[in-house]
Amino acid sequence: MGAYLEYLGYLASAVVLISLLMTSIKKLRWINLGGSILFGIYGFMIGSIPTGLMNFGIVIINVYYLVKIYTTVDFFKVMSVSKEEHYLKQFLTFYEKDLTHFTKVPKNLIEEAKIKFFVLRNMYPAGLFAADPIDEHTLEIHLDYVVPEYRDFKVGSYVFEDQRAFFKESGYDEFVTFSTEDQHIHYLKKMGFVETSRDGRKCFVKEV
Repeated sequence: MGAYLEYLGYLASAVVLISLLMTSIKKLRWINLGGSILFGIYGFMIGSIPTGLMNFGIVIINVYYLVKIYTTVDFFKVMSVSKEEHYLKQFLTFYEKDLTHFTKVPKNLIEEAKIKFFVLRNMYPAGLFAADPIDEHTLEIHLDYVVPEYRDFKVGSYVFEDQRAFFKESGYDEFVTFSTEDQHIHYLKKMGFVETSRDGRKCFVKEV
């Protein structure tokens, strides 16, 4: 029994440590919640009442903030951006390394895209969208990027659902994007994109 308790303690420690590596607040809270539950059980089982109570206190705190996250109504707004805008260049430079996980498109192509805008979430620049038309009805997405702190799919849902009228009124019926990055492909599928091929290249498409 002692060995199992020790393993439980190691597991709880590992889960808590992993939670601190999360860039997403939501993931951090969920994983930390699991770690706190395990640590609380471990504390009570080894007879350490302070350890058990402290960790179940952390459980309550995590639950409180998770409820807050899921019930808070965020404010979203689109802010168009020009190629010459200084902040656009600074944004792309600041997130340059992280951007490589989502696109291999050169920065100059993103800066010169016909359609590009920041997505503000509670007035914070949480995402950047850039696309060019392939033809009069199809829009190729070069970049649909969300900063690490806001990767809970809400920004993507705002772009592809709430902004649908904007794209429709601009004459576009379909989105297409070419991607080989696993993290980005997972996101695209969550957003309703379907894998197919164009001119022998794997791509993902979604109706507007």
